[in-house]
Amino acid sequence: MSYERKIRILVAKPGLDGHDRGALVLCHAFRDAGMEVIYTGILQTPEQIVETALQEDVDVVALSLLNGAHMTLFPRVRQLLIERNAEDTIVCGGGIIPEHHKPELIRQGITGLYGPGTLLDVIINHVVERVKKERWKIA
Repeated sequence: MSYERKIRILVAKPGLDGHDRGALVLCHAFRDAGMEVIYTGILQTPEQIVETALQEDVDVVALSLLNGAHMTLFPRVRQLLIERNAEDTIVCGGGIIPEHHKPELIRQGITGLYGPGTLLDVIINHVVERVKKERWKIA
């Protein structure tokens, strides 16, 4: 993908989730798609994630969580971004997320919400389309 500038994406593992294989696969896929990737590593607090996102001036925060705390941690990251005047930073999530939780997360502006086995192209295209529409204002 070739654009005027690269998409800057932060991949983060919030909370007490030590499983990072999927996040590492995503990091490589985003990089191979031409994005600049920053990876926080595991066991990050929402505050740490948001601070890194602000310092790195990212377009997207991609959260990966397998431990079931997505209804607490994902919205907390989104809220902290809003409080820090970075409400235009896109938040995407993924991991083990029950279908009945997805509408509320989407209502809060957290999209993607892909699970294990999702094709990498689907995830990459979702990120690119949101960035083009919401950050770069390309129709």
